[in-house]
Amino acid sequence: MPIIDFPLEQLKVYRPPLTKRSDFKRFWDENLKISDEQPLHYVLKRIEYPVKKLEAHLLSYEGFIDRTPIKSWFLKPVGEGPFPALLIAHGYGWHRGMISDYLGWILQDIVVLAIDIRGQFGDTPDFAKYPSGSIIGYMTKGILDKDTYYYRYVYMDCLRALKVLSQMDCVDKNRIGVNGASQGGGLALIVSALGEKVSLSLPEIPFLCHFERAVEVAASDPYLEILRYLKMHPDAVERVFETLSYFDAMNFAPEINCPILMSVGLMDTVCPPSTIFATFNHLASKTKKLAIYPGMGHECLSVHREKMIEWVLKYLL
Repeated sequence: MPIIDFPLEQLKVYRPPLTKRSDFKRFWDENLKISDEQPLHYVLKRIEYPVKKLEAHLLSYEGFIDRTPIKSWFLKPVGEGPFPALLIAHGYGWHRGMISDYLGWILQDIVVLAIDIRGQFGDTPDFAKYPSGSIIGYMTKGILDKDTYYYRYVYMDCLRALKVLSQMDCVDKNRIGVNGASQGGGLALIVSALGEKVSLSLPEIPFLCHFERAVEVAASDPYLEILRYLKMHPDAVERVFETLSYFDAMNFAPEINCPILMSVGLMDTVCPPSTIFATFNHLASKTKKLAIYPGMGHECLSVHREKMIEWVLKYLL
């Protein structure tokens, strides 16, 4: 098998130093406080869908600070509940998908909140203003300052989605999990660290991990957006990586204590295996597993979905 990263035995023990700055916790505590003081103003609109065991809704709530309307699916099994729930975020540059994508979770009597990430391919705009230029994509928007960086808004939008779920009468507040692949996997890690009462985390092939290593070894976008930016702004290297340190899922890993199942493909050139192992090896969770797929690239396999169903049964149901 071709080796695109460290050998597997080295990956299993790869635990580089964290890069978090001294005010890392204070920065995120301040953001959480700002969000808590901002109303959600969520709106539900029932829509017709030809599956009798499902109640489907369009849901919109106000995004962090700028009140960007975050568009979402809110899907629940028929009945009053309370039901366990999953917050689901999508991959980079994509959207929340179709209702049929989530029928398997509905079949298990699980509520689903699937959100559109601001400014990407879905229905959610982006009202934030970024003070400097950026490479095409989202990775370098506002990257010279942690307060203006694109993912500050995205991370807090996701945490506000968790808060929306916790306010639903049909949701069991003590049985809420998070899931997503690639970008969505990275966001699941962030919500697991900063959110309250997350019972289960299911990040698949997570993005947004160990930025320094990712920029060195990734062979495909989106990490290469950062490299292209630095090619034109070589004097900004330190500022860029300082900003990214506040958004690196690896730096959040020691704050994650819930049961967590992650996946990694050893042939993944988008999210290199070492970036995922580094994050996994810093997790504080006592119940954790990294499912390793030797021939897998940047993809989600049905064999892993079977594992997630088992973990949902054990830790949410």
